[in-house]
Amino acid sequence: MKEFSLKGQKRETVGKKATKALRKEGLVPCNLYGEKTGKDGKPEAMAFAIKATDLRKAVYTPHIYVIKLDIDGEQHTAIMKELQFHPVTDALLHIDFYEVNPEKPITIGIPVKLNGLAQGVRDGGRMNLSIRKIEVTAPYPQIPEHLDIDVTALKIGKSIKVGELSYEGLELATSKEVVVCSIKMTRAALSAAANAEETEAAE
Repeated sequence: MKEFSLKGQKRETVGKKATKALRKEGLVPCNLYGEKTGKDGKPEAMAFAIKATDLRKAVYTPHIYVIKLDIDGEQHTAIMKELQFHPVTDALLHIDFYEVNPEKPITIGIPVKLNGLAQGVRDGGRMNLSIRKIEVTAPYPQIPEHLDIDVTALKIGKSIKVGELSYEGLELATSKEVVVCSIKMTRAALSAAANAEETEAAE
């Protein structure tokens, strides 16, 4: 995984009024969940804020990052787990970060990358990508930037499911029955097949 560094400042006050004031200042309210737990056994959150302009390259990108956080001089390594956006403006409203370490496995969605020109596409079919990310579980240093899938042999009407894939050091957390990609028949392919049948019949 690629690394991205961000600086934040602790929030002394929380609540709707405080978060609204932060956003007016161009800051995004954030929480960091780590190993620390409360009396109820649930993870305790550290409330902090980051400049919205600093977050753009880490958020509005297809890449997956491990974030090196500097919160008032405290160093933390984390991933972005939950992001909230405004339903109309798409502005970033809130982020939940989860602290990670090199030994503890995490589960995160990794982008899929299709490699090769599928046989079905060469025959006139259309590639259909059903999911853009697959959930994987592993310590973060072992997690790649993307998951390569060779589609060269994929024919019209055929698909690749998560259960058919495997990657060294990674456990795939997405259901095995989920279709990753498939080749759909097109009108052009149907027409070509019909013409081929007519030619064979004439011969």
